[in-house]
Amino acid sequence: MRAFVPPGVVLDGELVVWERGRTNFALLQRRVTAGRQLLREAREHPAYYVTFDVLVDAGGEPVLDAPLVERRARLMRLLAGAPPQLAVTPQSADLSEVSEWLTTWTAAGVEGVVIKRLDSRYEPGRRGWAKFRARATTEAIIGGVTGSIRNPDTALLGRFDRRGRLRYTGRTHPLATPQREELAGLLSPPRPTERRAVIHPWPDPLPAAWSGQFERPEPLRYVQVEPTVVAEIQVDTAYEHRRWRHRVRYARPRLDLSVYDVPLILGEGEDPFSGYARTA
Repeated sequence: MRAFVPPGVVLDGELVVWERGRTNFALLQRRVTAGRQLLREAREHPAYYVTFDVLVDAGGEPVLDAPLVERRARLMRLLAGAPPQLAVTPQSADLSEVSEWLTTWTAAGVEGVVIKRLDSRYEPGRRGWAKFRARATTEAIIGGVTGSIRNPDTALLGRFDRRGRLRYTGRTHPLATPQREELAGLLSPPRPTERRAVIHPWPDPLPAAWSGQFERPEPLRYVQVEPTVVAEIQVDTAYEHRRWRHRVRYARPRLDLSVYDVPLILGEGEDPFSGYARTA
């Protein structure tokens, strides 16, 4: 950064860590708690800085009021010849090229595209742009809910691995009232065994490391249910450590499907969109 960015320059961008051809947010987050192992983490999993915009140009010149097309030109000149670790995010006004990005780059963990006006100024604290996420429609098994079985707030989802174990894979956004009412008639508590013991594949509460909710990093209390209901969901590309990092969108129950019709849990490095129906 010191070698290629003049003092006083202010850039807008994002740190990215790559692992086996995909972005890996967990490896980036690991640096926060690495302590004395921070330098080793940085060496083993180096970060790249992908720049989006320039706010202050060389010489300390503020360019917030300049249109995006001019700021983009300044950014390209500023970082001309910089190494791959200091990259400029691609930009295009060609819709066919953008469609190609949404189709092919999702395998690398790219979540979508950001849409900005070429004549827009940079407005700190305001969102003068729109985000278009690439999503896919797929299925998962409901293994638990927050709230109650009769009034579920969110659904906790899972999939079988190749050994037949139901593994936790993610959580939905809050359910709409019609969805809650429909699920309330389908869900049931776990059935006890012959010895009257209730066996569920997940611990209660759900470990904080499983739920991945960074704004609330504590174990998640939930209600276990018999894992017999299949849900149709919409997911994005943020799939790491066999879980969807972002909350997923619940669409509907798939009463026509058995839990054994649900795709098996993905392995590390597999494309989360492979074989799914893509959606907007």
